[in-house]
Amino acid sequence: MARVSTQLLRRVMGSSLDPAAVLNALAEPVFCVDEQDCFLYLNLAAEQFFGSSMRSLDGRPLSEILPADSPVFGLIAQARQGLQSLSEYEVVLESPRIGAHTVSIDVSAVPETPGAVAVTFKERSIARKIEHQFTHRNAARSVTAMAAMLAHEVKNPLSGIRGAAQLLESSVEGDDRELTRLITAEADRIVALVDRMEMFADRRPIDRQPINIHEVLGHVRRLAENGVARKIRFVEIYDPSLPPVLGNRDLLIQVFLNLVKNAAEALHKQGEGEIQLSTRYQQGVRLAIPGGGSRVDLPLVVSVQDNGPGIPEDLRGHLFDPFVTGKPNGKGLGLALVAKIVGDHGGVIEFDSEPNRTVFRTLLPKAD
Repeated sequence: MARVSTQLLRRVMGSSLDPAAVLNALAEPVFCVDEQDCFLYLNLAAEQFFGSSMRSLDGRPLSEILPADSPVFGLIAQARQGLQSLSEYEVVLESPRIGAHTVSIDVSAVPETPGAVAVTFKERSIARKIEHQFTHRNAARSVTAMAAMLAHEVKNPLSGIRGAAQLLESSVEGDDRELTRLITAEADRIVALVDRMEMFADRRPIDRQPINIHEVLGHVRRLAENGVARKIRFVEIYDPSLPPVLGNRDLLIQVFLNLVKNAAEALHKQGEGEIQLSTRYQQGVRLAIPGGGSRVDLPLVVSVQDNGPGIPEDLRGHLFDPFVTGKPNGKGLGLALVAKIVGDHGGVIEFDSEPNRTVFRTLLPKAD
């Protein structure tokens, strides 16, 4: 692999192509450090991974980002001493600056520059995104047949029960009348729950067009600030050059309003809190569009992050499954519906959670 890359770069050097442009086209973070483990170069993916630009990191030590006991430093030292290439798989990188990532690491000495080492990270999360996407879609589909059955088998009998309770109400008094009203109210509550589930049974293709995702997020923020997130601070970090999303405006509002609402409810448990809305462009994974044979790039990343207590460990593996909830009065359909809507867009939703930091990332296709 290293010999092929060298041959390619030699050809590039003899052509009009910029070698940096070749490295920037890669989806994996690639960077180079000198003999003091200070940054010499980062491609765009590495800038996104570390959350800093090449200009701000140039000449700064890698230890400012990763802890000194990180296995990356041991691999770099071995590659430097032996002038060779090394790989290690399933390495956990964790720091307050970048969060937690599970990656495979490739390191190679750069003979032309004494002491320099090139490093490549390959995130396991790419495979997990694909795996989780189909898991989320299957979870949403599992509710579809149930929703259709409930609409027929539950709503019709409930109408009869509600009508009978209303008739009884006019002929009873006192505590008995309170019971008939309770029956009516509970029947209405069950019907409302079934109505929400019926949304899973809608198999029609969604109407999609170019959407400015920042307008969608602005609308969601205004709704939240006047409702459930009234006392919560919002921070917006947007990429102004982001191209339009290929999506349905109303459905995307529903997705991000649900995510913001969940974040706000988690923050209310601890008093003051902050919700961060951010967008960025990255080299995305490719997934098949539901109902078609074509494949779509997902380079647009929209994140909703909060500094709440985090998602309980026992919920994380099934968070997008229907009827899974950590709320005392929750129905467990909100995130399942979010997964369905994102899947209908051909997108991916994933999350990372730890105390004081929970982030939901939605990868969406761009409009042509």
